[in-house]
Amino acid sequence: MTAPTDEDLCVARVPVFQGLTREQQFDVAEVARPTHVARDEIVYAAGADVSQLLVVHTGRLKITRSNADGSEHLVRVLEPGDFVGEASFLTGARPDHTVTALEPASLCVFRHRDLGRLVGAHPSIALRMLQELSARLEETETRLNAATSVDVSARLADYLLGLPGRHVDGLIEVELPLAKKDVASLLDTTPESLSRQLRRLSDSGAIVQRRGRRIGLADVDALSRLAGDG
Repeated sequence: MTAPTDEDLCVARVPVFQGLTREQQFDVAEVARPTHVARDEIVYAAGADVSQLLVVHTGRLKITRSNADGSEHLVRVLEPGDFVGEASFLTGARPDHTVTALEPASLCVFRHRDLGRLVGAHPSIALRMLQELSARLEETETRLNAATSVDVSARLADYLLGLPGRHVDGLIEVELPLAKKDVASLLDTTPESLSRQLRRLSDSGAIVQRRGRRIGLADVDALSRLAGDG
């Protein structure tokens, strides 16, 4: 049988497994169960009895929480190589969030009992999980601080500057990776407020709104000042 390549071996992309040798990664992959989900399919809901770690191989997932008024708050978007379910594995608690596919996605699923055996054999996995949890906690604290101390225009400018871009017609063009309602949720604002801020940036000449989700960054210096002054 031909050994899987890095592109086939989803564990090779995941930070918690990158401290392992190739042979050890193959051993880890042996217990992974491949799963495919359709766009908008709920992978699991808040409060569900989830006893597995999910690794994104292809596609994207979103993690959301429900607000007190029943609205949905976007917590994070999972890209290939990202994972979710480690908190439940480490604490035994049921998830307080829902995971949904943003597009067709393939996952590598590890049952917690299998993951427990892997951690016993390779303690570095647990250490890297704790490091990832710590990094996510720090990210959450930063976002909460920004939501209370930085205005929406500054958060939006910072978000746009952080997107990958390419030079098109003399501008740096970026593409929103999410629907505007999801971008608004990620920035802790409303879709209406996001639309107003985009219009203001467009009217000021800082950006050029193009077709679909594409946006031209016409004045990067102005956006940088706005992001820094928030």
